Amino acid sequence: MDACRRKQRQARVSTQTRLRSPSPIRVLSNKEDAMRSMLKSIGAIALLLLAAGLAQAASLRVAPTNIEMIAPDSAAVLTLRNEAKQPINVQMRVFRWTQEGGIERLEPTSDVVASPPAAKLGPGANYLVRVVRVSKSAVAGEESYRVIIDELSDPSRKKAGTVSLVLRYSVPVFFRNPDAAAPNVSWSLSGKGRKLVLTARNSGESRLRLSDLTLTQSGRKLGSRNGLVGYVLGGATMQWPVAGKALSGGAVSLSAQSDFGPFDANVAIKGQ
Repeated sequence: MDACRRKQRQARVSTQTRLRSPSPIRVLSNKEDAMRSMLKSIGAIALLLLAAGLAQAASLRVAPTNIEMIAPDSAAVLTLRNEAKQPINVQMRVFRWTQEGGIERLEPTSDVVASPPAAKLGPGANYLVRVVRVSKSAVAGEESYRVIIDELSDPSRKKAGTVSLVLRYSVPVFFRNPDAAAPNVSWSLSGKGRKLVLTARNSGESRLRLSDLTLTQSGRKLGSRNGLVGYVLGGATMQWPVAGKALSGGAVSLSAQSDFGPFDANVAIKGQ
């Protein structure tokens, strides 16, 4: 079913994003994306604490790491697993996810719920959480949400001289009308010195997921970012910093990975 849905979306992709033929470059899985993002945020701290013998291992695992539902489907399941030897408490919250002016925004919502909103997981236990769209209005285009899952610390088990690491998962959830227009993204680049900013403007109704990007100008590499860069949602504008070389004359091109595989695109230079 997932493969059919991906083919349906790919058939409607704008020609502004030119898909490349299959290449040896490996597309990261959703699980790898989530793990890379998680490791970037906590990896350095965790390694430091573990080296000092001060940390207790985090224990919560969540799958899958993103959810897509095609209307009229309105419910899905997340599996939580406690890999610790003691019980843990978790809470689940749902937020509407939007992007405005290149900024990610999360706002409380009652249109989608996580049930139950909190749970206690025994050692080695799996626990199912339902994610349900309860709004009665029809899905227009694509709706984007994030389910925030927090492992809660237990002060009663904290030992003197230790630091307990707890995890937060942010799971993207998409509800899409089957007739939603595919992503139609135009790209632009601005920069001062080595500080480059890539802007994606999506006039389509569906998201585009961006990873493993490389920017080139007149045959020379300007900059790159490995792993998951982010999403540009339908009808939204998003931007990301890219460390690299100073802009010069000549056309800029983008090579990256997306939901549909590798692609190439032309990039406009702001102010030219």
